[in-house]
Amino acid sequence: MIIDDDELDKLVLQHYIRPYENIEIVASFDSAEKAIPYLDLPIDLLIIETNLKGMSGPEFRKLAHKIPACIFVSSHPELAATVFEIDTLDFITKPLTAERFHYSMQRLFDFFKVKEKCDCYDALFGENFIKIKEGGHISQIRKTDVLYLEALKDYTRIITLEKNHCILDSLGNLLLKNFFDSFVRIHRSYAVPRHLIRGKSCHEIELTHHIKLPIGRAYKNNLSFFEP
Repeated sequence: MIIDDDELDKLVLQHYIRPYENIEIVASFDSAEKAIPYLDLPIDLLIIETNLKGMSGPEFRKLAHKIPACIFVSSHPELAATVFEIDTLDFITKPLTAERFHYSMQRLFDFFKVKEKCDCYDALFGENFIKIKEGGHISQIRKTDVLYLEALKDYTRIITLEKNHCILDSLGNLLLKNFFDSFVRIHRSYAVPRHLIRGKSCHEIELTHHIKLPIGRAYKNNLSFFEP
């Protein structure tokens, strides 16, 4: 689904999409209000302008939360930080270019590849272990083996030294569970066990095994406990 009130930009989007045989444009609108009746369609991707007349792009995205992937296009790069807080796959600054759009499509295909491969349907939390159902197999992960958590939209990847696992739950929801009460969120995409932090700079932290992860500006205060 494409929503953009600039007809020329909408035509450019359609032109860039046309070479991708695995993408079909099922609907195209010049306002978010016109698209609301079509939210029950099985749509996988929403490409939408941020600044629309009437309902804005971010407001519509909150209504269209069932659409797995959303790419915002905008002439206002300062809005990028805001839209990434509401379940956004990518943010493309106008004027659109073929190279930048192609990069966004690669991110889209990678996202769906991970989503398709992730066959984790359930997770049971104990005091020191998490049991993950992966297809017909149950994996048991020791709490102390978890190096960090990585957000993948509606999924969360659990990183251990031996293997990476996926859970069909958001990072925010997982951090509310007692099992992860010793974890601290350092970025919208990452949470780490407090005891594994070995060093910190202005922009990143270092964990054991020389793992370095970025610190998000909105989460810097979460690391105040690590100040000397």
